[in-house]
This record gives sequence, C-alpha cells and structure tokens, in this order.
Amino acid sequence: MLSAFANAFRTPDLRRKLLFVLLIITIFRLGSQIPTPGVDVANVQACIKIAQDGDNAGLYNLVNLFSGGALLQLTIFALGIMPYITASIILQLLVVVIPRLETLKKEGQSGQTKITQYTRYLTLGLAVLQATGIVALARSGNLLQGCQQSLLHDDGTATFLVMVVTMTAGTAVIMWLGELITERGIGNGMSLLIFTQVVSGFPSSLWAVQKSKGWWVLGIVLIVGLVIIAAVIFVEQAQRRIPVQYARRMVGRKMFGGSSTYIPLKVNQAGVIPVIFASSLLYLPAMLVQFNPNADSKWTEWISSYLVRGNHPLYMITFFLLIVFFTYFYVSITFNPEEVADNMKKYGGFIPGIRAGKPTEDYLSYVLSRITLPGALYLGLVALIPLIAFAVIGANQNFPFGGTSILIMVGVALDTVKQIESQLQQRNYEGFLR
Repeated sequence: MLSAFANAFRTPDLRRKLLFVLLIITIFRLGSQIPTPGVDVANVQACIKIAQDGDNAGLYNLVNLFSGGALLQLTIFALGIMPYITASIILQLLVVVIPRLETLKKEGQSGQTKITQYTRYLTLGLAVLQATGIVALARSGNLLQGCQQSLLHDDGTATFLVMVVTMTAGTAVIMWLGELITERGIGNGMSLLIFTQVVSGFPSSLWAVQKSKGWWVLGIVLIVGLVIIAAVIFVEQAQRRIPVQYARRMVGRKMFGGSSTYIPLKVNQAGVIPVIFASSLLYLPAMLVQFNPNADSKWTEWISSYLVRGNHPLYMITFFLLIVFFTYFYVSITFNPEEVADNMKKYGGFIPGIRAGKPTEDYLSYVLSRITLPGALYLGLVALIPLIAFAVIGANQNFPFGGTSILIMVGVALDTVKQIESQLQQRNYEGFLR
C-alpha cells in the first residue's frame, strides 16, 4: 500500500490529485471544529468530558462516529455524512419497490444521474429533520446524559433556526466536497470523508484506554487491533468465483464470444450496511427513554437495563441477530439471481455443468445463501468487538478496533489503494507492451 502511494506521488498528475484530496480533507476537518452560532463551547466541552468519564456518550454514538466527534461538539459539520448515507440506503431500497426508480436504474448513466439528484434532495430533507432533533435535544439538555449545564447561549427561536440552517448547509457543503474529490481526486469522495472522520477518533480513543487502564492494556489493545485488521482484510478480499463461459457466435463474417470469465461473490457482500441498520433500529428504544428520562414505569426501566446498555448480554444477542437478519435482507435486494441468469442467457453465457435459465438462477441462489451465512456471522462478530471490550476492560464504547469503524476504515483503504494502482497501471502500460 505504501509503495502505491509513493509511486503515485512520483507521477505529476496523480500527485496533483492526491494533494487536492488532502486539501479537501483539511477543509473538512477544519469545518468539523468550528462551532455553530449560539453554542456555548466551554459548557459543551465540559459536558463531553462528563459523558466520556461516565463511559456514555449519549444517544448518538453512531452519528458521532461518522462526524468524527463533531456532533457532540455541535459544529457546523455536526451532522457529518450520516444524512447522505441514510438517503443512499433509502434510495437503494426504494429502487426495488418503486418501478419508476427501477426503470431509471436500468437507463444507465442518465438514470443514475437522476437517482443521484433524488439522493441529494432526500439528504437535505433528512439533514433538516436531524438538525432539528439535535438542536432540540441540546436546548432541552438531553443531548449529553449526565450534563446539567446549558449548551446554548440563547434558547430563543431565532438561535434555534440559525443552528438548524447552519447544520443543514454544512451537510450540503460536505456533499459538494465529496463530489469534488470524486471528480477531481482519487477514490470515492463520500467514502474518503467517512474514512477521515472515523480515523480522526482513533487517537482520542486509544489515549482514553491508556489513561484508564495503563500502557500494558494499551499495548494489548494495539496488538489485538492489528490482528483484527489483518482478519478483516482477509475476509473483505475473500470471494467465491463462479466460472462463466460464453459460447461462440457468428455475426456476419466475424466470430464473437468463446471467452471465459467469472462472477465474483464476496463473502461480505453487504458491506457495513447491516451494522448501520441494526444500530439504527436499536437506537429506537433508547430514543424513547432519552425523550422521557424521568418516567418511572416498568417498561422504561426494562429498556434502560437491557436494551440501552451496550455491555448487557441481551443487547449483544439482539444486536448480533439483527445484523444477521439485515445481511440476508440487504444481499437479497442488491443481488438478483434471476436478473443475472437472464443476462447470461441473453448473451450466450452459461455456468459449466449448469443449464441456462431457471437452473442457473437456482444455483446462484443456493451459492449466495451459503456464502452469506459466514459473511453475516463475520459482520456480527466484528460489530460485537467494541461491546465485548467495553464489558471486559471497561473501555469507552467508541473502542476503535472493531465494529463499524474498522469495517469502514479497511474497506475504504482497500478500495482507494486499488484505484491508485489501476491508475498507475494505465499510465505505465507502455512498459507491459515492450
């Protein structure tokens, strides 16, 4: 990986692209530190310290992860990339349900451009809703548990509206920055911004482990982290290759076809989406308790004891089962064996030993279901690592080496390195022809 970056910096145009990406990331990180107008910075910092010392960062741990800590600091980029992620997931689900969107998807680049535009509009709508909820919680004092100080200088309506508009505009700027990276830089812009925010929380998380448990535990955590990263890289690269052959066809006086290829089915076909789905669903009961913290009822006490505390066995089991369920669900809507089998039959392709049409569809469904099981178990185990670490060593729930953070970090890093290597090969292909 380091050699790929070194070679890229030796190439003038790739060096310009990499420096442009670094510039955008710098601007992005600066925006994540600028507070929203009306925020009492001193009280916010004091409340964050209280929440961290209590091993509880409040309701919005997942969103705070994607914002690199900007959410709890109420900065102009407080929402981070989360509204865009949510909008993208919703559009992917709606493509399967709404025939109009499915037709746009099949139209190629023009249809994808319209879907991207719909994603932008939905992102802004979700940003308004999320900003309204966050500012309302900050004004009521329920954003950070255990904090009794006011987070805002003024509780008036004008300040409320200014903060909501500022956070929504910050989300729009983040989308623009991500698209700039995609167009003029290297890699997927949104993915790189997510990667930046996730990695930005690593130093503070590791230092929190050292302060609470000492250098020996920090050393063990680093060793375990390297092992986890190696295992995640191994699984993320693993795939089942289904061989496909194309029969020869005579078109006019030319012979076409006769080639061999394969269908790559990744072990982790769903990526990090099931973890986000499961985390979001488990936040619903926590949200009920958060908005009604003084309720003295049995169901509120039961939710607070079993479904809010991440170190409880019932919470871990529920989280694991939800990840397995959403993995199968997401794979089923993103990979359509019937469509793949029809396309293969249309272009004269077949799997050796399997007849075209319905038998090919059944075979693909069988292989997909078999390979999804280890992928789902893998996602569930990786996602439980920070929860187990929290229960065993008492580390903060934003434990770096596990869960959503490690999956995003490894996935984006591998994809970016592959794109750099492909662009290096395109610029040095003359050497392969000699």
